[in-house]
Amino acid sequence: MTGKCPFGGDRIGGALGTPPGLSDWYPDRLKVELLHRNGLGTNPLGDHFDYASAFNAIDFAALKRDIKSFLTSSVAWWPSDYGNYGPQMIRMAWHASGTYRIADGRGGAGQALQRFAPISSWWDNGNTDKSRRLIWPIKQKYGDGLSWADLMILTGNCSLEIMGFPTYGFAGGRRDAWEADTSTYWGPEIWDPKHASSDSMVQRDKRWRGVNGDPDYDLENPLSASHQALIYVNPEGPYGKGDPMGSARDIRITFTRMAMNDEETVALIAGGHAFGKSHGMVAAAEVGPPPEIAPIEAMGLGWQNLHGTGFAQYTMTNGIEGSWTPDPTRWDNSYLENLLKFEWKQTRSPAGALQWTPTDLGAPMTPDAHMAGAMNPLMMMTSDIALKTDPAYRAICEKFLLDFDALTQAFSKAWYKLTHRDMGPRERYLGPETRSESDLMWQDPIPPREHDLITPDDVAALKQLIIATGISVSDLVFTAFSSAATYRDSDKRGGANGGRLALAPQKDWVVNQRTVPIVAALRRIRDGFNQTRTNNTEVSLADLIVMGGCVAVEKAASDAGVDVVVPFTAGRRDTTQELTDIEMFDWLKPVVDGFRNYADEQLAEIAQHVAPEELFLDKAQLLTLTAPEWVALVGGMRAMGSNYDGSANGIFTDTVGVLTTDFFTVLTSMDFEWKKLDEKGMSFSLDDRETGEPRFTATRSDLIFGSNSQLRAVAEVYASDGGHARFVRDFVRVWDKIMMLDRFDVRI
Repeated sequence: MTGKCPFGGDRIGGALGTPPGLSDWYPDRLKVELLHRNGLGTNPLGDHFDYASAFNAIDFAALKRDIKSFLTSSVAWWPSDYGNYGPQMIRMAWHASGTYRIADGRGGAGQALQRFAPISSWWDNGNTDKSRRLIWPIKQKYGDGLSWADLMILTGNCSLEIMGFPTYGFAGGRRDAWEADTSTYWGPEIWDPKHASSDSMVQRDKRWRGVNGDPDYDLENPLSASHQALIYVNPEGPYGKGDPMGSARDIRITFTRMAMNDEETVALIAGGHAFGKSHGMVAAAEVGPPPEIAPIEAMGLGWQNLHGTGFAQYTMTNGIEGSWTPDPTRWDNSYLENLLKFEWKQTRSPAGALQWTPTDLGAPMTPDAHMAGAMNPLMMMTSDIALKTDPAYRAICEKFLLDFDALTQAFSKAWYKLTHRDMGPRERYLGPETRSESDLMWQDPIPPREHDLITPDDVAALKQLIIATGISVSDLVFTAFSSAATYRDSDKRGGANGGRLALAPQKDWVVNQRTVPIVAALRRIRDGFNQTRTNNTEVSLADLIVMGGCVAVEKAASDAGVDVVVPFTAGRRDTTQELTDIEMFDWLKPVVDGFRNYADEQLAEIAQHVAPEELFLDKAQLLTLTAPEWVALVGGMRAMGSNYDGSANGIFTDTVGVLTTDFFTVLTSMDFEWKKLDEKGMSFSLDDRETGEPRFTATRSDLIFGSNSQLRAVAEVYASDGGHARFVRDFVRVWDKIMMLDRFDVRI
């Protein structure tokens, strides 16, 4: 016999099969495996690679010379517009950074996720694959010492500089991801990359509520782009209908979600559109598939159109064709001059996209990017005309028109913010061009330490002072966790450093009300201790809050029969209310925090039918937890009674404040029957099967650890005989991890 598989059936290699898979069969399952993205197995550089040392060893001046030399060259397989790759590299860096969103801190350039699906293959990122391939020789030359993420942003900066723009600065320190982002929620729409085009952008209702122009018009949280596969907004206006005021409303909402105010928004658009051109010479139907589904012979590149050469004068990106200025490779104010001076009428690009051209026949022309001597009319997008139409945006445009230096400074600082917003504290910044100003509020500044660190003897004395207050284990643990748990690894914001738990807005959040008297008591200890010092040693409130949690965990473990020393690393500083941007920090307020059994009263509206345990998983991922760490941390928090409102939900023990494994033994026991207490299944009772009497109460954030197979498997380890010592050890380890997540001053 020939041609028959010896294993039977028609498919070879089960691990390489195509859907349906688990998510198709069980779409509502909790995808716990998302906690293990970017594991060590994906990283070819290994666990101990020191990127900071490798980056700092680079000859930075030589690197910039290499980049700038390349930018004014041209290669045959993808010729540069105007003999200058700068404009397309600015777009690459802008689009890499522009995915950032303030709601959950995800997106941004920090991991070079533009290299991977889905971002690599979004319609709005058309031909950014060519930009990255063009700079591959530079990446190849500098190797491990230069991440793709840093190279992409630095190339954008160098591009601005060679065209006469003074950049504000550059910081390295971005670490690359090594696999696709499969967990970030980019929107509810079903997007088909096989048939994606500018026409698909008009289908956008699923992420919006209200009608454009109504008071309730808004975008679903945590999204920031106006449509799936876009970075910002549809350049043709909402639904592709060329409505400038509708476009202005979309711009304001999306740029606000990306942490930009009106002036920063105008500066970014006016600054970015001072350079280069848009490409729309070919109908979308003639453009090939994006990189992720391109044929293997495409060499990993996508969007290879079949018209003419497929590049140069035949290039296709968003479908709009033309340049905004007469000199697209020089920094000047002609974008605003043209926008405000001339009247503009709607027309169509060769690809059929809606765009605008001057009505004045005397308007300046712009040179063709590839055909020597040819001149073309200026172009504006609907999203450009929006800046002229919206009164607030227009006022800013007129200000910048009269003061070019003001525009230059505003664009410089906005570009720096755009490209660095997701990097976190300045301790992560590397290289000779970093800026050290403390007045950049988006960096969440904390004043430098001006005193000596407390000694081990000081720590011992302070622990005794904390114990003497009589504050309960539960309250100390809850307060320390509340201080640290604002951290999110997506943009490295939040955490205990800075002591912002004592400041607005965090002190006023409902979930934190239990901490207020504890913080007040710890502040009194801080003040008394610091006033009696005869040397330059001081303790911060931020350190005392964390130390209080350490004291409580040590006591809870001891009372359970296990003696442990919980690590404590001093050095946190206290910031001030003046250095705390209340609006930006309010985005860190949790919708669901299952660790403290908290759910916002408006959960149904905010989460849009997302189950609490899914948001709990999302929070665990932002805290960089593995599944075992997640289970251990929750079990310990429940044992020590750390619900935000002091409720009994999930407190499956009669010895609250003692670090037992009772949570796990009850959770895995068949002695109890779980019963819903409400129609939606948000609260439950655990009833004794023999007597029928309710014994405990619980939420979904408790019971998920016994119902989900992967989480239950871990819980069973701790519920087993001999599992207690392991549990205490694992809890202490993950507790210290949470307390240290934002300590980039000591863990880079």
